Amino acid sequence: MSPRAGRPGPHTLAFVESPVQLLNVLEWAHAHAPGVGLTLVVLSPVDPMTRGQLRRMAELAREEGHEVRWEEARGGAGAPFQTVGGLTAPLRRATRVVLGDPFSRYVQLLLTITRAREVVVVDDGTATMEFVGQLARGERLVRWHRKGGRPGPRELALLPVSAAARRRLTPGEKRTVEVFTSMPMEDTPPGVTVSSHTFAWTRDRFGPPRVTRGADMVGTSLVETGVVDADAYLEAVRALAAAHGAKRYFAHRRESTEKLHRLAVGTGLEVVRPELPLEIVARRGPIGATVLSFPSTVVHTLPLALAGTGVRVAVCDIDPAWLTENASPRARGFLANVTDTAKSVHHLRTAPAV
Repeated sequence: MSPRAGRPGPHTLAFVESPVQLLNVLEWAHAHAPGVGLTLVVLSPVDPMTRGQLRRMAELAREEGHEVRWEEARGGAGAPFQTVGGLTAPLRRATRVVLGDPFSRYVQLLLTITRAREVVVVDDGTATMEFVGQLARGERLVRWHRKGGRPGPRELALLPVSAAARRRLTPGEKRTVEVFTSMPMEDTPPGVTVSSHTFAWTRDRFGPPRVTRGADMVGTSLVETGVVDADAYLEAVRALAAAHGAKRYFAHRRESTEKLHRLAVGTGLEVVRPELPLEIVARRGPIGATVLSFPSTVVHTLPLALAGTGVRVAVCDIDPAWLTENASPRARGFLANVTDTAKSVHHLRTAPAV
């Protein structure tokens, strides 16, 4: 078992907006600040599935000895002002800030307030690869699946905030920047420290799992983000399940109820809505001997979380014909890079859908 945290560390403040970010803050604390308590601020979203997983993760954080501060950051028109106002004093006192999503406008706004000398960015899935690359190339911080072109009025209004946050995410004489990641980094910005995230806390805390026969599938939100056509996605899932004998489908927290209903009816798969991040769910078990996934974070994280269990992770390429006309120009290359790096780093095999 990992050591339980004691008194709070030197004003370490962590901000998370998703269950995976919270998990990765716990992983960072286990690896780099064992026995030191954090003040963990949850900037709660409105999505019920995400809120539910965050509450379960918050329980685990408290069990580890960390203080959790739950903020209804999106609970109405006045919520952002109340949240930022209530966090200003702790932000100014903090000597270290840990965050999970540097693309978040909320987090960027909070970064403009802090005077912390240490900034740590923990994994927010494959978006971390894009963040580090954009920082290294000196580009504006934009999520990979957003359509290219000129920024809209709202983005233009927030450009000064984004630019100020980007400066806070750039190391200098008075500030260190660390990226704690399980993702492969092709470009590393000068002065940024990259530390390895191996899911040591998850492996120490849970499992090993009971491994069952057959295969399980992992869902993605590529349809919900407008990257992949819904009909093409459902047909690909059906073909994969039939080819590999998959029985269960672990839904992404952002997948729509309507899509999941169509998927269950059309494929016969048992749809599972996990209460915790999949890395923990898989580690607790039971889990199939083979886990099938499209290009997503889990093709990098599950091989680490399930190391030594004998479970094989297989990745299915995204056919360019599946992409929607609204998919960003970078979508094809980014998804292919996620797949190729996972095959290279973790020696994953390809799971053909036909």
